[in-house]
Amino acid sequence: MRTAEFDYELPLELIAQTPALARDRSRLLVLHRSDGRIAHRSFRDLPEYLRAGDALVLNDSRVIPARLRAMKAGSGGQIEVLLLEQNSVNDWWVMLRPGKRVRGGTSISILNREGRAGEARAEVLEKNGEGLCRLRFGGVRNIREMLDAIGEVPLPPYITRDAANLPMDDRERYQTVYARPDGSVAAPTAGLHFTERLLDEIRSRDVEVCFVTLHVGLGTFAPVKCEELEHHLMHEEQFELSATTARAVNDARQTRRRVVAVGSTTVRVLESVAGENAGRLVECQGRTRIFIHPPCNFKVVDALLTNFHLPRSTLLMLVSAFAGPGHTRGRDLILAAYAEAIRERYRFYSYGDAMLIL
Repeated sequence: MRTAEFDYELPLELIAQTPALARDRSRLLVLHRSDGRIAHRSFRDLPEYLRAGDALVLNDSRVIPARLRAMKAGSGGQIEVLLLEQNSVNDWWVMLRPGKRVRGGTSISILNREGRAGEARAEVLEKNGEGLCRLRFGGVRNIREMLDAIGEVPLPPYITRDAANLPMDDRERYQTVYARPDGSVAAPTAGLHFTERLLDEIRSRDVEVCFVTLHVGLGTFAPVKCEELEHHLMHEEQFELSATTARAVNDARQTRRRVVAVGSTTVRVLESVAGENAGRLVECQGRTRIFIHPPCNFKVVDALLTNFHLPRSTLLMLVSAFAGPGHTRGRDLILAAYAEAIRERYRFYSYGDAMLIL
C-alpha cells in the first residue's frame, strides 16, 4: 500500500492542546469492525464493553522529563535537546532542534529552569544518517538523575506551551496513573484516560488487568517518508514482557476469552513476542522494530483501545490493519470513522479522545 492512502484532513482546532478536565471524561468512539457500526459514548462507559474473563493489557512505561533547553558554547545559539535513548551513563542518543548544522565536537551548555547555564554540559560525539546526535554529558555524575530538576515534559510538537511557564499539570496528566519503570520519551496515550477508580471497577467485573512495558521512543511517532509502506524501517524500541502477563494472556486465548490491548505500543509487544514464539507469549525482554500495517493477521489481540492518530503515521496504519485483519479494507473503515469523529467534533491526538475497536 502507499503512504498517501493514509492521509486525511483535520481542522487544527480539533488537535487537543490540553487534557480533559478529568481523565475519564474524554469521549469514546466505539467501532464495530464486523459491520462498521459506530457508537458515541463516554470513556467512563468502557467497562460496559468489557466481559468477565477478558485480559486487559496496558503499557506501564513512565515518561521521563526528556526535553532539555540548551545553548551552543561560543555562539550562544538556543537549542533544544530531546533525550531518546541512553547508551550508558551520560551517553545518549538525542534529537537536537535545530540540529542540521550541528557537527561532531560541538559543545553545548545545558540550561536550568531559570534559563541560565548550569553545571551540566554536553559534547556531540557523532551524528548518524537519520540526523540523530550522540551526546556525552559532563559536569554532573548522571544527567538522568537531574531530569526532574531541569527537564521538561516531552510534549509532541503539535501541543504548544510557553516554554518559560510550562504547566505543572502536564507532568501529571502526560503520564498514566499506573506508570512504573522510567524510559519513555512520549506517553502511551491510550492509557491516559484511565483512573485508579475506573481500573478498580474493571477489576470488579472479573476482567484481568495486566501490564507490558514498551519504552516509547522516536520509532512510534516518526513519519513514514517513503511512498510504499514496505520500504519504511521502524526504529527499535525496548520492551519487557513478564511471566505473569504472558501466562494471563496465554490462558485467556486458550479458553477463548478476549485479549484487549490498550494502545498501539501494547499491540506491538504482544504481536512481536507471539510472532517469535509460534503464537504464544513467553517471559522475555528485548527490542522490537515491528511495523504493523495492512494487510496483517493478528495472533493475540482481539480488541483495541486507542487514540486518534496523525495522518500518514505508523499508528494510523496499525489501527487500519486491526480494523480489517488480513485485508486492506480496514483503512476505509478507519478513515470513515475518523470522518465521523471530525463531524462530531472529537478531540484528536495525544490529549484527545479515545476509540475502541471491537
